[in-house]
Amino acid sequence: MSQPSVAFAAPTDVPAWKRWLLYSAGARIAIFIALFVALSFVMGGALHLLGWGKASPPLQQAVAQFVARALIPLFAYLILVKWLERRRITELAPVTLIPQGLLGIAFGLVLFSTVVGVLYLLGSYHVTGSNPNAPWLPALLVVGLGAGIGEEIMFRGVLFRMVEEGLGTWVALLISALFFGAVHLGNPGATLWSSAAIAIEAGLLFGMLYHVTRSLPLCMGLHAAWNFAQGTIYGIPVSGTDAEGWLVSTRSGPDWLSGGVFGAEASVIALALCSLCTVGLIVIALRRGTIVPFRRQR
Repeated sequence: MSQPSVAFAAPTDVPAWKRWLLYSAGARIAIFIALFVALSFVMGGALHLLGWGKASPPLQQAVAQFVARALIPLFAYLILVKWLERRRITELAPVTLIPQGLLGIAFGLVLFSTVVGVLYLLGSYHVTGSNPNAPWLPALLVVGLGAGIGEEIMFRGVLFRMVEEGLGTWVALLISALFFGAVHLGNPGATLWSSAAIAIEAGLLFGMLYHVTRSLPLCMGLHAAWNFAQGTIYGIPVSGTDAEGWLVSTRSGPDWLSGGVFGAEASVIALALCSLCTVGLIVIALRRGTIVPFRRQR
């Protein structure tokens, strides 16, 4: 059975100027950004009053980053949907949070473990020891849940969904993937290749996963588990950021295979495996007939 193509359509009983200024994809993206900036300012002030800054203990810093990365985008999204779109948040329904989130976590753990497994078989990934005292909770809050929740709201819940409503699935997939890759250009050790790999393997995969399932918890769980497995379980840098893992590891071989200092996300193995998953999701979408054609909303 086909999934609903889009979650929101601009009301037809309002003037044209109002549809463009309030309900068009570009207007709602701009409103989300404004809400995000305003909430960031308020929350930043609150955390400053609490004294939760760079001099705070690591766990407090992690909680503050979790608030900034995950809760602020979440609150901005809830306000946007409830106040402006005035609809049920089916893509983030409370009843789906746990089951679909856990399914996404399982998918993410299996997918990244497969990447590591292939690198190990090819002689690129090496375990040199273990570190049972690795700081897993800050990593879970920041690069796991923080990135998984916040980035999926911004890039799939806002950018992909709204561009798809206005310009169709293929344009939304391309734009959201390009932006997702571009924001990783400033990461440590990033190159044009690593950002292109992120755009293709993650941007396209998460975009199609959201299109096929219309589930943000599923995307969030996969994203969080991928990051957590990469850094805390396997000891591999997460998008260029050094990580302390339960497994102490090294990688050898050319950068195109190992991923270099950026981490396994810049490896052709991750690129190939994620691309296969993306192709499978595209096939499912084509068979269901859920692809939103270009300029459908015009």
